[in-house]
Amino acid sequence: MSFTDNTTLALANRFQVVIDEGTYNLGSWAQVDGLDVQWKLCEYRAGDAGNDRWYFPGYTEYSTLKLTRAACEDSSIVQGWLASTSFQSKPHSGSITLLGPSNQPLITWEMRRIVPMKWSISGFEASTSKVALEKLELAHLGFLDDGSKA
Repeated sequence: MSFTDNTTLALANRFQVVIDEGTYNLGSWAQVDGLDVQWKLCEYRAGDAGNDRWYFPGYTEYSTLKLTRAACEDSSIVQGWLASTSFQSKPHSGSITLLGPSNQPLITWEMRRIVPMKWSISGFEASTSKVALEKLELAHLGFLDDGSKA
């Protein structure tokens, strides 16, 4: 990889999470896990084709997103969003934006049908100097524009 004057090294990246087109800005997160996609393979084998098989792309499958950061003032916004979505079937959309070292957006993933699955905060202990970590898990139907195309 060659470096130019415009090359941005991945230093201190963070992720900004926004739900419902800015209605809920859940703030910056230090870590996002599960931002991936895999395609299930459909295999067809005809009875008269010997050992030949045909492969077709199947449905896409997205992992659960796991967001982690130090608990902060934005944690109350997360609590408000969780309270407003509790026991509701309304689909939510959202985005995750990777921010560079100078807070500029590098890439955005638009998420479809977001549903909160779990929220937690690490245990508190006054005798240690550990930061309380907030974790949020979200299920979604994906970030690719691949919905129901026949």
